[in-house]
Amino acid sequence: MGTVLKITVPPQFDEDGFLADPKQWDQDVAEQIAREDGFGQLSDAHWAVILEMREHYLEHGSLVPESHACRSHNLDPQCVTSLFRSMREAWRIAGLPNPGEEAKSYM
Repeated sequence: MGTVLKITVPPQFDEDGFLADPKQWDQDVAEQIAREDGFGQLSDAHWAVILEMREHYLEHGSLVPESHACRSHNLDPQCVTSLFRSMREAWRIAGLPNPGEEAKSYM
């Protein structure tokens, strides 16, 4: 029997830096984006927000309100800004698709 090789395709990003195919996302991809964007190691608080954002998007197809992403984990209502600098950055690290021009304008 031959050896099965697993070929890993590096994640592709669109022109605005969002993951082109959210199915390529996993925790390693999130860590990679965070490192490249100068965040270093992601904390438990980071992961709580990231996973809340992904769950909300996959269930509702929309942005989660910042205060909801924070309060649902007993974090400061402005935690996204303090943890990620912006909702846009959190969205990128969470591996979610480009939300469109209107949504980006208030992220």
